[in-house]
Amino acid sequence: MSLQVFGIPVSRGVAIGRAVLVASSRVDVAHYFISPAQADDEIERLRQARDLVAQELSNLQRDLPADAPAELSALLDVHLMLLHDESLTGATKVWIRERHYNAEWALSAQLEVTARQFDEMEDAYLRERKADLEQVVERLLKALTRTEVDPRSGLAAARDFAGEDPLVLVASDIAPADMLQFKSSVFTGFVTDVGGRTSHTAIVARSMNIPAVVGAREASRLIRQDDWVIIDGDAGVVVVNPSPIVLEEYRFRQRQSELERARLDRLRHTPAVTLDGESVELLANIELPGDAQEAMKSGAVGVGLFRSEFLFMNRDGQLPDEEEQFEAYRQAVQAMQGLPVTIRTVDVGADKPLERMSAQELRHEHQLNPALGLRAIRWSLSEPAMFRRQLRAILRASAFGKVRILVPMLAHLSEVRAVFDEIDRARRQLDDRAQSYGPVELGAMIEIPAAAISIDLFLQHFDFVSLGTNDLIQYTLAIDRADESVAHLYDPWHPAVLHLIAMTIERARAAGRHVSVCGEMAGDPAFVELLLAMGLRSFSMHPARIAAIKQRVLRADASRLAQRLPQVLQAQDPAAQAKTSFNTAF
Repeated sequence: MSLQVFGIPVSRGVAIGRAVLVASSRVDVAHYFISPAQADDEIERLRQARDLVAQELSNLQRDLPADAPAELSALLDVHLMLLHDESLTGATKVWIRERHYNAEWALSAQLEVTARQFDEMEDAYLRERKADLEQVVERLLKALTRTEVDPRSGLAAARDFAGEDPLVLVASDIAPADMLQFKSSVFTGFVTDVGGRTSHTAIVARSMNIPAVVGAREASRLIRQDDWVIIDGDAGVVVVNPSPIVLEEYRFRQRQSELERARLDRLRHTPAVTLDGESVELLANIELPGDAQEAMKSGAVGVGLFRSEFLFMNRDGQLPDEEEQFEAYRQAVQAMQGLPVTIRTVDVGADKPLERMSAQELRHEHQLNPALGLRAIRWSLSEPAMFRRQLRAILRASAFGKVRILVPMLAHLSEVRAVFDEIDRARRQLDDRAQSYGPVELGAMIEIPAAAISIDLFLQHFDFVSLGTNDLIQYTLAIDRADESVAHLYDPWHPAVLHLIAMTIERARAAGRHVSVCGEMAGDPAFVELLLAMGLRSFSMHPARIAAIKQRVLRADASRLAQRLPQVLQAQDPAAQAKTSFNTAF
């Protein structure tokens, strides 16, 4: 039976495929694809985990006190029976062999299927056994952590089991660490129950240039494993088990989108120059050193944002040492062949936590509002040894090309001074070790309203500034950008947001400082004319967005747009006014 689920459109286009559900669990579950050759090893891990749990349950039953209620022993019997039930462990092996899921993912996928079977049972007593099943699976998942392998060694670099149906991912939410595993072209689209337009899942979906709908509330409950699903990333609609007519209509739209992408791809090596001769710098945002190659292929003229925190994820809390970081930064710098690479110091916290936190951060684990807590530069300055390790690695990489250091979430002069002190210490440490390093430009992320209002202070200390519009909007409007319940209030067109952006760009240009935008607004075609009118000449975005933005730049007359900017900034509805004013500028 066909049904529709509505959410927030965050990445345009149409995806069609069979649903792969990432089940919610009270236990953190790693999700990654294994190679077919590793299926036997994963099944052996599953067997070992089952034997561990069986021994635990048997020991619990043996050690029950003599006066313990008989129901406790009977309950343990039920758990042992479920543990050895072929419908659980046997079916889990099928997910491993046929879908190439790792053992944890396969187990949680089978839990999803079996739990729904319990929900549909007429007998109330049998329905209540679902809780027992969930407890057994959680014991298994915990036991699997004791038989862990390095997920990176088990990753299938690409989906090498050709001939199968395309897949779309459906989840309550997707952790940033799991998104790293899904960066290969395995899934054609994403659907999540929670999230907003600038939640991490949304950003990564756009970066992968695949359709996505977030904030779809009940999607992971209504959609079943292997259902056929259409994701309409333009309208924010998810169609489950569509009729043949609807399916064909969306397949036609898919073909049209592919033709448009091919046409835009021809602009790859065309210089980004406006109609009135203004040169515009189109830079790439990257997350891992290997992404630099994609940046070069897309026609980017440099890296405007290397999100270094992704080097710190999916490591079971073990932070990368200086050598590993140095090699990653050096690889990206050399891949860009002399073009500038802007490396942002680690930005963790809020929606990008690490698997294992420091003692200081653990005290903040349950803070009421993590977006306002110990994150980004605040966390780095609280961990000076870690921070200096990263700074030394970046400085060493600067000997191989043009490197800029970008510091996130600055708001106070005391933080600025502390950052410069740490950089000086890192340089002295390299001098003492006789290790070479090159010159670097230092920049500040302007993503807190206080920083935008105090922009003149930052311009006195830094070589450049970069506007992080995602957080700037979040903090200006007091909106949690990952919370779908208030996502409709997250408004890049809000007059206060536009005034802060315009003021930052104007003051930076007046001071002769380089200014760029590296947030989601830079990669959104709807804001190209607005940002050009404000005087922005440097946009940084995911490589997949560069061609579409370049097309808008090539059609724009920056001087005529600037003349119409006051009308937009003074309007009560800037979005509507921009559509009217800027459309008449061609």
